[in-house]
Amino acid sequence: MTAVEQPQLTSRVVDLFLELCAIPSPPGQERAVADRILRELDAIGLEWDEDGCGPAIGSTAGNVLCRLPANAAGVPIFLCAHFDTVPLDGDLRPVLDDGIVRNAGGTILGADDKSALAVMVEAARRIVEDERPHAGVELLFTPMEEIGLVGANAFDATRLEARVGYVYDQAAPIGDVVVGSPTAQELELTFVGRAAHAGMYPEDGRSAVLAAARAIVDMPLGRIDEVTSANVGLVRGGTARNVVPERCTLEAEVRSHDDARVSEVVQQIVDAAAFAASVSECSLETRVEPKYRGYRFREDDLAVRLAVEALAQTGYTARLGLSGGAADANVFNARGLQCVNLANGMTDIHTPDERIAIEDLERMVDVTLALVDAAREAR
Repeated sequence: MTAVEQPQLTSRVVDLFLELCAIPSPPGQERAVADRILRELDAIGLEWDEDGCGPAIGSTAGNVLCRLPANAAGVPIFLCAHFDTVPLDGDLRPVLDDGIVRNAGGTILGADDKSALAVMVEAARRIVEDERPHAGVELLFTPMEEIGLVGANAFDATRLEARVGYVYDQAAPIGDVVVGSPTAQELELTFVGRAAHAGMYPEDGRSAVLAAARAIVDMPLGRIDEVTSANVGLVRGGTARNVVPERCTLEAEVRSHDDARVSEVVQQIVDAAAFAASVSECSLETRVEPKYRGYRFREDDLAVRLAVEALAQTGYTARLGLSGGAADANVFNARGLQCVNLANGMTDIHTPDERIAIEDLERMVDVTLALVDAAREAR
């Protein structure tokens, strides 16, 4: 069940945001939200097209690209937001209470990333309505970001005319500018032992769960150093309480702003697993894959300079820093573009306490328009 409770007078961007937050859009099921955004683009009079990646990646929606053709000189920019949210565990009942939008349904609000969807659409509307001069603005909306940047990875980035872009996908106060994101690798480690009856013939068994537990104890996990972390997030194994478990699988990840450290820690985790498997008389199946590639900007890079200028024009002091997470920006930077992640005021994302102030929604529209202006003046 979804519903919108809206007891207070609001603006267009807030109205759209509330409506979007009432529409479920977990990864792979973004069609309804995508269609709502497309109706807005049609109403503004903008042309758009949707690529055909949806079926290939397991989504009901593809990537949507919309262009506002340049009417002035300067640097064209692209803005990117994702349709999906993390999976739901409750109802969607977005409510506005004392200037803050929350979900009264006991699950996430979906500000990540529907706040960015609403802001970017409203900014495009104002550019058109005000006949605002700009050097070209592209809007890109992606599916399945939350489960590995899947939509962005499937998008043909050569279709973008702009080489500088922005995502609004950092849960922090407006003014935070992400100038670095980590590289990550994921691991799947499967211990294979021998099943046996746990009460009658336990000595004949070789417990894969015990081997996995021994491995976890010896793995470097948590905050390893200032720029590196590792985590075992899933443990799956066994068939019944009275059966010595034959198989147990660990799913883990390593992230670091130092690419060499990623490889080092991954090897340490694999070595711990191999040793634990050996002493437990189990075999080990290992899969290690890249998850995403990190990036690091300098203060004088164009995308950073434009962001700092736009924030200053709207009354914010930019705070440059690193993030421990990833966003669609990682994909575009890996493909040779400059894409910066800007914080937009979201709080406690991915939790039932997720919220955002309507003032931050409205101010991010101002920041977006200031970005457009700064890009027009850039040479």
